[in-house]
Amino acid sequence: MSLYFKYLQILFKSQMQYRTSFLLLSFGQFFVPFSVFAGLYFLFERFGQIKGWSFFEVALCFAVIHMAFAISECFARGFDTFSSLVKNGNFDRLLVRPRNTVIQVMGSQFEFTRIGRLIQSVIVLVWAVSQLNIEWSLIKFIVLLLMIISGVFIFTGIFILAATLCFWTIQGLEVVNIFTDGGREMAQYPLNIYHKWVSKFFTFVLPFGCVNYLPLLYLLDKNEGNAILYIVAPVAGILFIFPCLLIWKIGVGHYRSTGS
Repeated sequence: MSLYFKYLQILFKSQMQYRTSFLLLSFGQFFVPFSVFAGLYFLFERFGQIKGWSFFEVALCFAVIHMAFAISECFARGFDTFSSLVKNGNFDRLLVRPRNTVIQVMGSQFEFTRIGRLIQSVIVLVWAVSQLNIEWSLIKFIVLLLMIISGVFIFTGIFILAATLCFWTIQGLEVVNIFTDGGREMAQYPLNIYHKWVSKFFTFVLPFGCVNYLPLLYLLDKNEGNAILYIVAPVAGILFIFPCLLIWKIGVGHYRSTGS
């Protein structure tokens, strides 16, 4: 991990060489999800609630997902741009180095400007929590933290799967955005507002339901039955990274060098 933090330090210093550009990009990232949140606000202004969910309950869900996405996009950006390493033959250099390829790819690119999106999500989170009548406890605080961490692992896992496809397709496939950007847009609402097959897919295949629905029910005291299931649900999102890493390892084994 010392190598990863070294990458982090170097790329941060390089991006801070152009501070005005960095600040403007961060400012722009602050307003990227703002229009989406504004649409959410006006939707509830018009209809009041959606399937029993109030505006601030959905705002909490929105904040968690967008915060997780911002963190993942910042620190796992190397996988999102991985196709360029394959096309240019630069992945060959990573293979001959005595370091894990996952760490090297993650360390190849960071998007620190995503701090703007993260700040906006934090503001929404604080606002939503302050308006909800939640009886906070240590367990609930830990569950909220695990929801964010779980979301980070899920988005990172999807980025890894998308990068793995490049071993066969060379060029990154835009269809993967259905599960990254599309998954983010879907998961900013509680999953029970969708059709059952959609909610099942985003719970048992891509476990967003373990981030934005089951633990959310526990936080809002809407859970029925044993609370343990709702409390440990975010762990499933964290475990999602392991099959993704296994598939990545298989993909590396099928990589064909450019010979450069």
